[in-house]
Amino acid sequence: MRDILIAGMGDSIAAGEGNPDRPVTLSDEGFCFRQFVGTAASQYYRPGRAGFKGDKSCETTRADPGAVDAWNKLSARWQNAACHRSLYSYQVRAAIALAVENPHIAVTFVPLACTGATIDAGILGPRRARELDCGGFKCPATVPSQVSQLTSLLAQIRKQNKSRGLDLIFLTVGANDIDFSGIVADVIIDEPWSRGLFQRSGVIGSLANSQSLLEQKLPSNFRRMRAALKPLVGDLAHVVYTSYANPVLANDGGACAGGRNGFDVHPAFSADPTRLNAASQFVEQSFLPRIKALATCTAGTLCNPADAMTFVDAHQPAFAGHAMCARAPSDPAFDNDCFSPDGQSFATNPAEASTSPLACNHRPSEFRAYASRARWIRTANDSYFAAMTYPEGVSSAMQPSDIHDATWGIVSAVYGGAVHPTAEGHAAMADAALAAVRQVLGLGAAAASVSSEPLAPLNQQ
Repeated sequence: MRDILIAGMGDSIAAGEGNPDRPVTLSDEGFCFRQFVGTAASQYYRPGRAGFKGDKSCETTRADPGAVDAWNKLSARWQNAACHRSLYSYQVRAAIALAVENPHIAVTFVPLACTGATIDAGILGPRRARELDCGGFKCPATVPSQVSQLTSLLAQIRKQNKSRGLDLIFLTVGANDIDFSGIVADVIIDEPWSRGLFQRSGVIGSLANSQSLLEQKLPSNFRRMRAALKPLVGDLAHVVYTSYANPVLANDGGACAGGRNGFDVHPAFSADPTRLNAASQFVEQSFLPRIKALATCTAGTLCNPADAMTFVDAHQPAFAGHAMCARAPSDPAFDNDCFSPDGQSFATNPAEASTSPLACNHRPSEFRAYASRARWIRTANDSYFAAMTYPEGVSSAMQPSDIHDATWGIVSAVYGGAVHPTAEGHAAMADAALAAVRQVLGLGAAAASVSSEPLAPLNQQ
């Protein structure tokens, strides 16, 4: 029997961010968040975490570590919480599909991808963990570099079999190197006072800065990464680099219209149309072509053509029309009834919102993270309802002071899965990657057919 060893490496797209193995369960009651606009403090309510017995109001005047611990015990669960690594990742799906369609081949998959990873901090060096609660025990605060983890694993394997090597690497990385999360924040944080605050803290980036990083820093980082991966895999054609998709590309080739559609979970959010369109053009005209050139050693990239990676972008056309703004009558009833395209999803009267935060007649617990939808990109609303990430692992400068803090609603959306592919998006990426894997490994067409069909509706008690 042939044995294939595959490693999965990269950033949040590679890890499956936004798609926890066990989504968070939300309470049907409201939970208070502080929101500061200028010098006047205000409050707003959103669904809380089901089972939380602590103070749901904003009356707490000091940070309570016990409340944070109790809150985190009710979080979404991940294959690896420190890296927000998910079984829904395209890398995991492609490895499983490879094993299913080749029953006479043993496939061993080593997941290493980590949310927030850059080439410097993640691939080649350690990085800060995304969360510190790993389901009843503390996650390590720092995650070792993916290269060091893989090097150590291969050394252990070769102690038992000196000829055993790595057959393939799945890889997606580079967006964080050019501060893509800063671009997202620039597009969706619209309220002036909040924009000023997060510009000063470095959360909001700029296209000018990202363009500079794309031209100056990313090429040198790619060269260093290529040099580090080559001893591990040998032939760099066995590094299958799966590219990103434009998250705001509509059917007509233009960008989403912007506004609060999918982004009214926080009062400061609204996708600015001008900034959104500029970001879409940057992705289409600068970022995606540059990533392809770096991976394939083309368009003037300083690398040996023999060291080109196998590049996958066949999924990109499929994402057009499935952007974060896409809606359809076939979407789940909860989405169509509760996520207002005009930004009116939540009750605004504090007295009403504290007991019933949604403006619709559904319960927050009715949201289904993995139901089929027209959009293949998580909105901020999706991110909240699926994962509701409390960013305990971020830097101390951005660490929320308590669970009602004014900032964490923004930070959790920017860092907790918004503008990342849904499980359906990852499935499309996996299909594209799998076609390349068959060719690289000389497996030919699928040996066994793999079919799927929707699950029957859940019985509602």
